[in-house]
Amino acid sequence: MVVVGTRPEIIKMAPIVRALKIANVPFLLVHCGQHYDYNMSQQFIEDLELQAPDFSFKIRASSPGEQTARIILHMDKLLKQTSPCIVLVEGDTNTVLAAALAANKRDVSVGHVEAGLRSYDLRMPEEHNRRLTDHLSDFLFAPTARSETNLKKENVWGKIYVTGNTVIDAVGQHLPIAERKSDIIERIRFEKFILATAHRAENVDDLNVLNSFMGVLEESPLPVVYSMHPRTRKRLRQHRLMSRIESCENVQVLPPLGYLDFLVLMRKCELILTDSGGIQEEATAPSIRKLVLVLRLSTERPEAVESGFAKVVGTDKNKALAAISEALKHREELPRKSPYGEGNAGKKIVKIVQNEALE
Repeated sequence: MVVVGTRPEIIKMAPIVRALKIANVPFLLVHCGQHYDYNMSQQFIEDLELQAPDFSFKIRASSPGEQTARIILHMDKLLKQTSPCIVLVEGDTNTVLAAALAANKRDVSVGHVEAGLRSYDLRMPEEHNRRLTDHLSDFLFAPTARSETNLKKENVWGKIYVTGNTVIDAVGQHLPIAERKSDIIERIRFEKFILATAHRAENVDDLNVLNSFMGVLEESPLPVVYSMHPRTRKRLRQHRLMSRIESCENVQVLPPLGYLDFLVLMRKCELILTDSGGIQEEATAPSIRKLVLVLRLSTERPEAVESGFAKVVGTDKNKALAAISEALKHREELPRKSPYGEGNAGKKIVKIVQNEALE
């Protein structure tokens, strides 16, 4: 059983779904509906030309705790009904933790794709989710040797395998399709631009940080194309800041983009501003190779920083603007290889599942 609940999970599980098909391994695809908005879920499944999920839930909850509980309830019933031999989850969302807990209570093996990431920032809900899932999992698919070291230090009980990250597989598989199908670049009013996103709770739920981010976009030395997450839009409206950013000539605000459109913008932009973890990885793909300025105090992707693809610039407006100016003025040559593997992680994971979990 392959379980997804958000856009990044769909993207990163797509290579595994394809590898399972090629290997003729029967599987169920389950969408837990953590992102129930069409633009954040179904659109991505269609973009990637994946099969429709065998089972889907719509989880509308008022709190993260309620959301997690509802997913556990749905998953518990589904696991009883289908009896899979292993549940594969990816990443650090509420879906991941809930599915892993449900499987554990049904005595079903758990395989954690992208295991061992650590930010050591306990303000982040994702940090708790990924740690707990790692300690519940029977099979831990670490993207890098550093992730493997993190898991060994914590004495996890499951078997650890270094596989690379499926996000590199996904970029390699989908960028050619994106450049053929997407017309997004025709809608961008700037010839040269910075691509920006921001969505994490610890950032956009903090009015001071949100104000700082908007200031960075407004005062950026290069125009900004800003793909706005629903959570961020909600907070901007709540604080009556939406009209301010929409009226700024330096910023082009876009709705949440389909994956193919976003890949094209990553390829075409000058650099990337984000608080997303996955984008830090995607930018290292050989066909993207873009510098990412991370609008956070820490990152669970230190490999991207150490290889030169990412710089953690914090949430202070002046520091972020200085980092943008520096990056544009002194363009550094980025590595040709990604620290996250060679684009064959999906095949490796499926082979391990065949040899270990399906015995």
